[in-house]
Amino acid sequence: MTLLDSRTAPPAAPESPKPPSRGAATLRDLGLGIRFAAAGGREGWIRTLLTAVGVGLGVALLLLASSVPHLLDERNAREQARSEVKASSADSAKSDTSVLRLDTGTEYRDRTVVGRLLRADGSAPVRPPGVARFPGPDEMVVSPALKELLEEPGSELLRERLPYDITGTIGDAGLRSPNELFYYAGSDTLTPAAGAGRVSGYGAHREADPLPPLLVVLTVMVCVVLLVPVAIFIATAVRFGGDRRDRRLAALRLVGADIRTTRRVAAGEALFGAVLGLLIGLVFFLVGREFVGSVEVWDVSAFPADVVPDPLLALLITVAVPLTAVLVTLVAMRSVVIEPLGVVRRGKNRGRRLWWRLLMPVAGLAMLGITGRVDEYAYEPVKPFPIAAGAVLVLVGLALLLPWLVEACVKRLRGGPVPWQLAVRRLQLSSGAASRAVSGVTVAVAGAIALQMLFAAMNADFNRATGQDPTRAQFAGYSEHVTGEAATSAIEQFRATKGVEVVIGSVQAYASKPGVYTDDDIPPTTSMTVGTCDTLRELARITSCEDGDTFVVHAPGDKEMSAWVDRTARKGQVVEIGTGEGKPLRWTLPADSPTVQGRKDPMGDPHYGIMATTGAVDASTLPGAQITAQIRVDRSVPDVAEHVRNTAARIDPGMRFVTLDSVERDRQYDSIQTGLKVGASVVLLLIAASMLVSQVEQLRERKRLLSVLVAFGTRRTTMGWSVLWQTAVPVFLGLVVAVVGGLGLGAVLAWMIAKSVSDWWLFLPLTGVGAGLILLVTAASMPSLWRLMRPDGLRTE
Repeated sequence: MTLLDSRTAPPAAPESPKPPSRGAATLRDLGLGIRFAAAGGREGWIRTLLTAVGVGLGVALLLLASSVPHLLDERNAREQARSEVKASSADSAKSDTSVLRLDTGTEYRDRTVVGRLLRADGSAPVRPPGVARFPGPDEMVVSPALKELLEEPGSELLRERLPYDITGTIGDAGLRSPNELFYYAGSDTLTPAAGAGRVSGYGAHREADPLPPLLVVLTVMVCVVLLVPVAIFIATAVRFGGDRRDRRLAALRLVGADIRTTRRVAAGEALFGAVLGLLIGLVFFLVGREFVGSVEVWDVSAFPADVVPDPLLALLITVAVPLTAVLVTLVAMRSVVIEPLGVVRRGKNRGRRLWWRLLMPVAGLAMLGITGRVDEYAYEPVKPFPIAAGAVLVLVGLALLLPWLVEACVKRLRGGPVPWQLAVRRLQLSSGAASRAVSGVTVAVAGAIALQMLFAAMNADFNRATGQDPTRAQFAGYSEHVTGEAATSAIEQFRATKGVEVVIGSVQAYASKPGVYTDDDIPPTTSMTVGTCDTLRELARITSCEDGDTFVVHAPGDKEMSAWVDRTARKGQVVEIGTGEGKPLRWTLPADSPTVQGRKDPMGDPHYGIMATTGAVDASTLPGAQITAQIRVDRSVPDVAEHVRNTAARIDPGMRFVTLDSVERDRQYDSIQTGLKVGASVVLLLIAASMLVSQVEQLRERKRLLSVLVAFGTRRTTMGWSVLWQTAVPVFLGLVVAVVGGLGLGAVLAWMIAKSVSDWWLFLPLTGVGAGLILLVTAASMPSLWRLMRPDGLRTE
């Protein structure tokens, strides 16, 4: 063995550690970003909480929106469950379970009170859903909201109208919503002769009326206009605290991190804030759901148990929100160069490009144009997805256009008062945050303008002129079950009611020509109206009238009907009054009865036939007569409408009592408009919260700068006005974009439904709402501004 062989071999050099795989590096960097967000000290937690609260507000609203389908399904199911199964002609006889039922609904101070008067036919009557015990005579079970209303001070008139003893409350299963005013009352005198129908059970299945094509378009647009601002708000919230984050990432670059690492760390921070926002939003939703039953917006409320998100939509929200946070953060960092010694924002030198920002709204309008016109009479279903996609592209495109417009305008501003110069200079240095905060206002106002134009274009289709004249009478009551002397006394009771000025009250029956007729012959028949001279003058063009006079009245503008009246009402001849059961009354029409022209009553119905004053015919003896009372009141009398309704309820609980209105609104159209008001109110509150959080976050970013300005003698009022102008300038430009974009979108939508734009000035009230948001946010941010302008803001570590 040689000496060389005997030497010990040198130890092998240690192998260099293998670099982590790309996936492991990504997870490591994401975890580092999560640690920065979760353990960044007080400043880090405040920044993270601002992001999480902003995202949480948007998530809560999205969860609420995703609960609407389940809420509507449950509401409709309860309404179907309490729908009455009316007894058919085959089993209309009384049974041990059947119930007589009379609709006794009413109005009370512009609120609808739904009521049913019930009488059991046997010992085991069917009970409506939610009713534990069938109400006995002079008893009633009421909804909790009606019970609360009846117990309130000042509800004496309603208690007078419902003089029953409350023996229980209706459960949730029998109510559409918590605020519904509903009651079931018992009676031992109710009969079919009083207008009652027989009910054999509950739970009748009724097919819902499908939405007309125009209302489908309207519903799609309402959903888009309410949800797009929420999505933009969430995208804005994940960028809170971006300046501080970029400076922290620059420190990472100083210790050796590369660009990709810093971006993954930033994505981890955004991911943590978004996930925390999801949890906070879930808490907001669950807590708010418990109070939803006690909140009433535009007469709409819901049971907490009905507010359940759709599982698929909730899953989509859970995935989309964190993904959006990461994507928005990565896109935002493309315009930032993070170097070891600082942060350079390239947007100022490069300038924002306009061409690609115009592509989205143009593409959206083109998509709506390609979709084509919607035929309101077509049987083919409307395709909602192209309409929704086109509207989303337009609204998102307006939000993308706003930053370019703000930057282009503020860089040309010079001079002015000190607050104005401070605000302008701040916007010239960095206008992105201000533009993002205003983008939600821009989208919401633009969508609202387009919707208002759509509503105005459809107004004539869903608001029908009734022909009623509220200047001649404001109320009308009709009863087919008040006859004889009760009919004449009912009119006198209306005249004696507090606040009533004029009662066009008459007793009406049918008069026919006597004779023998075969089944194929129609006997000449016309109406018989008995009233005072004042009443008859309201129904016919009568110049001279004294008690005891009679008239033959021709139909206004209808010669054929007038000839039919003359065949029945033969002067000096006998007519038979009364139809149906009972013996008719034979009465001779005086030969000297003049012929006059009829006129329309306040309800818009033309009058003709035989008219007689109360001295010529005893109205209480007319068989089969009914009363009609059209009432004019003195509006200055407090609760005059309630006094009149109380009189109607005393006369006949089932009297058909209506309020005269010159325009009748479609119920589906009206419900969609109500839904828009409810949603718009919630979205506007969210936007105000978004602007406030963004404003506070921007003030915190400039804490040291504010303290320096105060140290150099800047007055607080100057800083306050500066904050106002910093908010006002982007909002003003945002409203300009919203008005132009909203008018364009509204015009295209009106073209799609083959309607013309009826009013181009609908945007004026909405711009006032935007101005109000400026003042609200500025006033709410003042306390934070005063705190940040203290000298201790100059401290540093």
